Amino acid sequence: MSAIVLNEKFETTGELALPESFSGIHTHNLYLYVKSYQASLRADTASAKTRSMINGGGKKPWAQKGKGGARAGSRRSPIFVGGAIAHGPNTGRNYDQKINKKQKKLALKCALDALATAGQLFVVDSIEVPSGKTKDAKVLFDTLNVRDALLVKQILDENTYLAFRNIASTYVVEANELNAFLAATYRSVVIEKAVWENLTKES
Repeated sequence: MSAIVLNEKFETTGELALPESFSGIHTHNLYLYVKSYQASLRADTASAKTRSMINGGGKKPWAQKGKGGARAGSRRSPIFVGGAIAHGPNTGRNYDQKINKKQKKLALKCALDALATAGQLFVVDSIEVPSGKTKDAKVLFDTLNVRDALLVKQILDENTYLAFRNIASTYVVEANELNAFLAATYRSVVIEKAVWENLTKES
């Protein structure tokens, strides 16, 4: 598979073959990374009250015998309305799921290979909008004719960030922020040549 090479105006100038290490990777590596990434985003806020946290319930609801029903010792029991929750969630749970460095790299390669297969992986000389104006950034996207795109810069400058910020479904990140989850989320990925060289060098 190949990535599409662009110039600074986002015009197609050729193709760039992906290294062999990007092909033949099992998609389960990508699944495990996405699952781990989403688990790490979970907020530990779910909480339910146990019997010790419920007010009242000191008096026995009814006599032990003679009523004809089941015995009950406290209104704080989970079987009563307003009582505690049995086996409910509590704060302090660790949702992190371990994934090793090798799997992280394989997941990213798998996501990029899928984009290249779909013809939605682009390598550009540089991503830069010195004016900082959204209309100038939109001209680049109109030339490329893509939507829902992730742009990856080696170092993100303020003007370029401001220019792309207001374009819907577009997200600009620095090279150290690129991961398999982002690559798999967006339909198109545009990577600066310097970032691409570092990615393929590591492979």
